[in-house]
Amino acid sequence: MNIALKAKSRLQCKIPVHERAAEQSCLALLQSCNSLPKLAKIHSRILKLGLLNNPLVLTKFTATSSDLNAIDYATSVIFSPESDTLLCDTFLFNTIIRAYARTNNLKTNSIGCYNLMLEYGVSPNKFTYPFVLKACAGIGDLNLGKSVHGAVLKFQFGDDIHVQNTLVHMYGSCEGGVELGRKVFDEMSGRDSVSWSAMIGGYARLGLSTDAIDLFRQMQISGVCPDEITMVTVLSACTDLGALEVGKWVESFIEKQMVNRSVELCNALIDMFAKCGDVDKALKLFRSMNGRTIVSWTSVIAGLAMHGRGLEAVALFEELLEAGVPPDDVAFVGLLSACSHCGSGRVKEAHEFIQKMPIEANPIIWRTLISACCARGELKLAESITKWLIGNEPMHESNYVLLSHIYAKLLRWEKKTKIREVMDKRGMKKIPGSTLIELDNEIYEFVSGDKSHHQSKEIYEMLDEMGRKMKKAGYVPTTSEVLLDINEEDKEDALNKHSEKLAIAFALLKTPPGTPIRIVKNLRVCNACHSATKFISKIYNREIVVRDRHRFHHFKDGSCSCRDFW
Repeated sequence: MNIALKAKSRLQCKIPVHERAAEQSCLALLQSCNSLPKLAKIHSRILKLGLLNNPLVLTKFTATSSDLNAIDYATSVIFSPESDTLLCDTFLFNTIIRAYARTNNLKTNSIGCYNLMLEYGVSPNKFTYPFVLKACAGIGDLNLGKSVHGAVLKFQFGDDIHVQNTLVHMYGSCEGGVELGRKVFDEMSGRDSVSWSAMIGGYARLGLSTDAIDLFRQMQISGVCPDEITMVTVLSACTDLGALEVGKWVESFIEKQMVNRSVELCNALIDMFAKCGDVDKALKLFRSMNGRTIVSWTSVIAGLAMHGRGLEAVALFEELLEAGVPPDDVAFVGLLSACSHCGSGRVKEAHEFIQKMPIEANPIIWRTLISACCARGELKLAESITKWLIGNEPMHESNYVLLSHIYAKLLRWEKKTKIREVMDKRGMKKIPGSTLIELDNEIYEFVSGDKSHHQSKEIYEMLDEMGRKMKKAGYVPTTSEVLLDINEEDKEDALNKHSEKLAIAFALLKTPPGTPIRIVKNLRVCNACHSATKFISKIYNREIVVRDRHRFHHFKDGSCSCRDFW
């Protein structure tokens, strides 16, 4: 038995009857305590009754302080010069570690307290490590997580399922750790829904959404019933991929299995439908929902904006205000996007509106305005705002990409080249364009010039056919957006191999004539591909739905829902 436990044992053996009554009195007061002033009064009572070194009272005092977001107050009492720190036992340390692990910005204190626990010779138990590992996950330090994992093995808690689950979660939350998390997951002798949720969540957080959905399918085969947390994570993966059919299946699974439809799960469903192309279903779910949060409102507002239904988005924003819900920065981004996608050319007025907003505009709002400026030809204003953004976010690559595009539009090739050189020096890379398509419950990804697909030969033959039919119909490639100073023939060839055209060619090969085609582009669709898709929709009699980085485009009979403004 270590020193702290011996001390506690002695204390419990010798405690007088009147002190036991005082202890129970303080515990009852702490149980009902709901404010800091009350907590301060109880602290005074603890001092008056001589209970400052009572581990049971201190543990409850710490838990109550944590519930009131005042854990620092508790630790200032526990580790004060008047306190006997030899009486700090495992339960008390666990309570402090857990409290700090639950904070937003004091998670490192959780690790510090854990180290202090070891320094004092207090042995951790199987409940200690889930709290410590959650703190590591929040900090995102892989090396720190590895060292704690080593301690888990040293103290022989590596077979405890709760410890294993938090190890998976920790590795999935640290950059470069997801494979280590998968190793722990694969080596578990028994897995519950938390184990699967942790691993699926790790994939989803890193944008490995296809892996997340594949693992969810394995979960079904294993017979483990998912909970609402799992379903929220799977829906976020569907949203990322634009996998509407998988998302619909997930919704039917939720209904069939009677999974608890928490507010978070309802919000995830709304967001999925809005961002996967069925905004009317998202709106229907929103209208039928009880206990809406700001996330519920902003998901629908942003969804309507993405689909070019700006007037409806603005009306819903006004409804939000009438309902007394304070708008956040995401709501304002949705509002500005709605105005932008309506085709409003009043970007200078939008600039003034942003400067007068009741909340400080975040970079996303400014980038939304820059996109609107570029679309309306206000390139000088776009350049000015982008330079200002770079000054505030010198390591955010998208700002440099924006400025590079602006200089290309202005045909200032020398300045564009300098921007690229700065990005290279700072280790920044432009995100390569890619397009996803969901067919028969499988997700396929294409990149520009892609020849990795096993049907590559047939796809490029279809591309050639599309090109011939489009030219016959009067299509002329728009080469001005090829951001390279090369000849027109090379530009046209580069445009013909863009990822969205490859995905559409694949869909034309693999789907029945006349059926809709849905694709997801990770970047803004270029003018040339936008124009080509209009022609393809008419020539092949297909409705083609494209989700790009900014909005949805519904192509039908040679026209687009965006009315050529995006």
